[in-house]
Amino acid sequence: MEHPSLQGAVIAITGAGRGIGLGMARAFARHGARLVLGDLDEAGVQAAADALRAEGASVLAQRLDVRSAADNAALVAAAVARWGRLDVMVCNAGIMQVKPMLELEAADWDRMLGVNVTGVFLSLQAAARQMLGQTPKAEGRPRGKILTVASVAGRYGAPPLAGVMPHYRASKAAVISLTQSASISFAPQLTVNAICPGIVDTAMWDGIDRDLTALQGRPRGEAWRQRVSGVPMGRAQTAEDVAQLALFLASAASDYMSGQSLNIDGGLVQS
Repeated sequence: MEHPSLQGAVIAITGAGRGIGLGMARAFARHGARLVLGDLDEAGVQAAADALRAEGASVLAQRLDVRSAADNAALVAAAVARWGRLDVMVCNAGIMQVKPMLELEAADWDRMLGVNVTGVFLSLQAAARQMLGQTPKAEGRPRGKILTVASVAGRYGAPPLAGVMPHYRASKAAVISLTQSASISFAPQLTVNAICPGIVDTAMWDGIDRDLTALQGRPRGEAWRQRVSGVPMGRAQTAEDVAQLALFLASAASDYMSGQSLNIDGGLVQS
């Protein structure tokens, strides 16, 4: 699958040091994009950037706390200082926590929504401020594209996980709603769409399995196996699966699509 419109595109990704963010960075780099990677783990994101440069990619990397408006503005500024514009912002950074609802403290709630919702809002806002003032890459095209990363967990009750990650589910539902609001606010100059992954084989899900099985008194790995067994496609999802949808949404092929939240979950959620 070719995406020629990504050749030379300037793409910023939050939470790019590992997992889905790094998977998308690799895919964008293969298609000729120029990348600005941000992550709270500065050493991790610099290592990711070094690996991509070794493969011939053009990459900048810096520490990013998505809860900071200044950090998000600096990420966008780095792209503009180096390449003169920002074509795509991927608001990917997020966290997860397994904890029963009645055991949640205000600090748990605040941290989850601070990263997963406020962080998306601030990175989206910083990108939009730049994109709305730049010219389209070609006549008739948007001035820029924003991709948010939500989750199928933001769509439905998700038993048996709903009772142990209510704040995570609430945060991802908020991302879907924010995506819709932004798409209306910035149309027709920008497109804004959400990616909703399912059960992705990343360090985040390894942590979910560890904490959930400990909470339920089951053997390590059992929660993961149970969730994957319910996926109609018969396997766990990879970061590359998510990246393929991101490639489409970042390319000219999706220029008429905005305000959508797209499941990519192996058929786990039918909606």
